[in-house]
Amino acid sequence: MGHKKLIITIDGPAASGKSTTAKLVAERLGYLHVDTGAMYRAVTLKVLRAGLATDDRRGILALLPSTRVELLQASGALVVLLDGLDVTHDIRSHEVTRAVSAVSSVREVREAMVREQRRMAEDGGIVLEGRDIGTIVFPNADLKFFMIAGIEARARRRLAELRIKGIQADVQQLQREIEERDRLDSTRAVSPLRKAQDAIVVDTSEMTIEEQVEFVVRIAHVKLGQG
Repeated sequence: MGHKKLIITIDGPAASGKSTTAKLVAERLGYLHVDTGAMYRAVTLKVLRAGLATDDRRGILALLPSTRVELLQASGALVVLLDGLDVTHDIRSHEVTRAVSAVSSVREVREAMVREQRRMAEDGGIVLEGRDIGTIVFPNADLKFFMIAGIEARARRRLAELRIKGIQADVQQLQREIEERDRLDSTRAVSPLRKAQDAIVVDTSEMTIEEQVEFVVRIAHVKLGQG
């Protein structure tokens, strides 16, 4: 059992803590971290740069064959390449955040990204986070987690992230945007945000990142027969 490498999925709504937790869990276990949301953000960035509306399905489909999204680990950080160019910071813009739910709801966009995600996980040893990883992408994953948090806690986290980048924002406005994102993600026809039946729910509202990471790593060690 000691040589087995797990496929671990961490799903949840925006700003629930899944991205940082997934990254640090992967580091602790020596696994690959895959931020699937970053992949959809990269496609969204390309759509916006092409001057397309997010509901221009025909235009979006025309972009897909020439779109290449790659995730690399460099000095402990995730680097996102779009058609060979580093867009790690560009995909976190407010414009991309507002548009990504609409673009990622296009079935063909999701199918293309899911194929790549499954390819990366062929040998296990991977922590993937997103919104449909435990339900659609890897329904047979070894471990599934679903992270939740109160709207106020999530808005405060998003505000702190933006301030670090020198971006000013209003916390009430961020709450409204997060609530709207939740609504869009949960009601879309293709791969909606949904908790897998066998997922372990983690309420991160009052948890530190360290506590979240320790919780997931401890369960992974038990699964591997090491705890």
